[in-house]
Amino acid sequence: MILNTSDLGWDESSGADPFFPLDQLDNSTEVPPLTVWGVALCVSGTLIATENAIVVTTILATPSLRAPVFLLLASLGLADLLAGVALILHFLFLFCMEPSDWSELVTSGLLVTSLIASLCSLMGVALDRYLSLSHALTYGSGQSRRWAAVLLLLVWVGACVIGAGPVMGWHCLDKPNSCSVAQPLTRTYLSLLCGGFLVIVIVTLQLYAGICRVARRHAHAIATQRHFLPSNQSYANKHSSGRGFSRLILVLSVFVGCWMPFSLWGLLGDASSPPLYTYATLVPAAGSSLLNPILYSLRNKDIRKVLLQACCPHRCAHNTHIHNPVDV
Repeated sequence: MILNTSDLGWDESSGADPFFPLDQLDNSTEVPPLTVWGVALCVSGTLIATENAIVVTTILATPSLRAPVFLLLASLGLADLLAGVALILHFLFLFCMEPSDWSELVTSGLLVTSLIASLCSLMGVALDRYLSLSHALTYGSGQSRRWAAVLLLLVWVGACVIGAGPVMGWHCLDKPNSCSVAQPLTRTYLSLLCGGFLVIVIVTLQLYAGICRVARRHAHAIATQRHFLPSNQSYANKHSSGRGFSRLILVLSVFVGCWMPFSLWGLLGDASSPPLYTYATLVPAAGSSLLNPILYSLRNKDIRKVLLQACCPHRCAHNTHIHNPVDV
């Protein structure tokens, strides 16, 4: 699940694993020299942690941002923040301390926890979009917020329990033959994990399909009343619908592109599979933590307004109203 050593100077024909050389850890405990990969690991982890910390702090520090969608975005930001912290810790364990099995298991557990919580939060955002369209009159009440908080609590408890698997002994450090494509996770553990990922991805796509159906019904209702609308307002509705469809395509493309490759590779590959393929599928999944704040939180008008007020309080002093409509 994580990088164990430098891949500089690795010869693919040698058959050595540049990412998870379990046998090399037993023979040498020296701290490897800093590499380009190490710098990229630290920088990416810092960027992920910083931008998601800003999102989480903004939502928690603003009392008006308590609708279900903001709870979901805070959960998504916290999960991605944990992923950034895990990458930073992995960098410290790998390049600043002596490599150990314990550090490898801890960082793997943190990454698993963050990926599960992040993916479940993304599914929750899709569910929120669907409910806000199909039950616009009743959704968003105090009861909806309580249900959202309870479900998020269950998601995080489940993510922490599953993520604790490697630390609690569900790993392959003592049984290399049982390793998956993402060592030190066993193939059984990773298969269950990726199977769950695929289920969540499919459910999320179904929710977005439902959103499209509801949006089409709304568009049809508007079309039947088009002759009652001024021509400029009708054009504005068409333009807004086109932009909304484009944003939906972008969100779905990034979502599927980030999560589907690793979910399939984790089910199909094994310990003998080339590690380069593993990282080619795992990096997009981890990279989603960098894109999520941009695609979801920072596109929300209310969050942008709070951030703008924090950065330029004098400029926004005349306009402190928080909008209710969800723009995620």
